[in-house]
Amino acid sequence: MEPHELMKEVLKRTSAKQIAADMGLSLSLIYKWTESPMKEGGTSGSPLDRIGELVRSTKDPGIPQWVCEQAGGFFIRNPKNLPPNRPLIPLTNDIVQEFADMLATIAQSSADSVITKEEARKIRARWEELKSVTEGFVNAAEKGTFSADKLAPAAGKPV
Repeated sequence: MEPHELMKEVLKRTSAKQIAADMGLSLSLIYKWTESPMKEGGTSGSPLDRIGELVRSTKDPGIPQWVCEQAGGFFIRNPKNLPPNRPLIPLTNDIVQEFADMLATIAQSSADSVITKEEARKIRARWEELKSVTEGFVNAAEKGTFSADKLAPAAGKPV
């Protein structure tokens, strides 16, 4: 969805007057953010456009992470696409192993009933890896990577 399209959707649920008042901006500027750019690749100048430009320019994941935190969430980078025709069982085992690794990290960190900042960082890193591996699996499943039509009819193995 394009930024101006998202802003149109937002204004169906939120008052443009309230946004303008909260941000100290004119009502016309808020409505301008819902307009399609005049040229291909142009922007409406909205904060959404600017954030997108900033992320593309810096490639710094801290920016979307910060935005997600403002909404009470956490940024998870999309995983790289899984190569086609990978067997399902090893991929499932990868998720189980990542989960086991995360639990081992938690158990090791909490063995002394204290979790230090460094241990919390390690737990976070394991958690992020688990989420990424699992997201890759779910994404592949949604794309039909593991569907029956991907199997050879006689052998029951990937084509």
